[in-house]
Amino acid sequence: MYKHFSIEEREKIQEMLWQKASARSIAKAIGRNHSSVSREIKKNKPPIHKLYTPRLAHQRALAYRKRRGRIERLKSAALREYVVFHLKQGWSPEQIANTVKKAMGASISHEAIYQYVYAQIHRDGYGYLKPGKEDLRPYLARRRKRRMGKGFRHVCRLENGPLPSIDDRPEIVDLRREIGHWEDDSIVFSTTCPVRLRTTSERVSGLVLIAKARKGTMKEANRVTLKRLSVIPKEFRKTLTRDRGSENMGYRVLEQELGIRCFFAHAYHSWERGSNENANGLIRRFFPKKTDFRAVSDGEIRLVERLLNSRPRKRLGWKTPYEVFYELTGVAFQG
Repeated sequence: MYKHFSIEEREKIQEMLWQKASARSIAKAIGRNHSSVSREIKKNKPPIHKLYTPRLAHQRALAYRKRRGRIERLKSAALREYVVFHLKQGWSPEQIANTVKKAMGASISHEAIYQYVYAQIHRDGYGYLKPGKEDLRPYLARRRKRRMGKGFRHVCRLENGPLPSIDDRPEIVDLRREIGHWEDDSIVFSTTCPVRLRTTSERVSGLVLIAKARKGTMKEANRVTLKRLSVIPKEFRKTLTRDRGSENMGYRVLEQELGIRCFFAHAYHSWERGSNENANGLIRRFFPKKTDFRAVSDGEIRLVERLLNSRPRKRLGWKTPYEVFYELTGVAFQG
């Protein structure tokens, strides 16, 4: 039975290649067939500097083993067309995955869509575009060139118990029939700039509040959220749903100061805060990636807020968020 080369064997191959040993001599030294050794060397000698590097050879072998036998995603041409079309329409993989069954009678997960997108690029996004393929990464919300592993997003857990879960949120929130249920988040535009945006969206009217946060700390996130929501009458501050980022862990202060109940979406379930995710996508059209918000004034941010809240929405019967919020609360909120 074939046995894969170990890292120790590959290091021995490198050592003997330095000594100008032949493939047969190397094979004899490590107890391998000379044909296997020849293939190993040929496969892992780059055409430019032609140096066999055991570490890189081992990494390639492990990556190949991981990919071997993987089922190709989106095999159906019709399914691929549906996914690509809706990605280009600004839909998220989660939105596509949750509608494709009704539309086509097919079933696919949002993870499979992400895998399909990054499979168009060599080395899962780390290389160049494969011949005859289309780069779909620009149509994803975050437009990342490479797939970010889950370990890069740290989920903060409180030591004194679990966070209030969205599973325990009142069912009326899901129905979008009662005003006063909010969602919030941070938008980071540049890893080199600490300034980011805090956004807070109302689920029924679609009203979105936008403000700058000087940094991504819990204290600063609380300051901004308190400032923006405090202008809303208390009876219209019922619940606030957020993700599990570390800046959102000061929820007890918000509950006490605003009289609001906070709930947390499940980790990596951004669609559970769909209203806010949609608002954030719209905001990114005004402020592209790598925007330095140290040079963006509060007036410019308020202008974007007014533009979004005065835009008619189909789901609101072509009314604006400002109009719906006023009709349901009597509050003429203009930012």
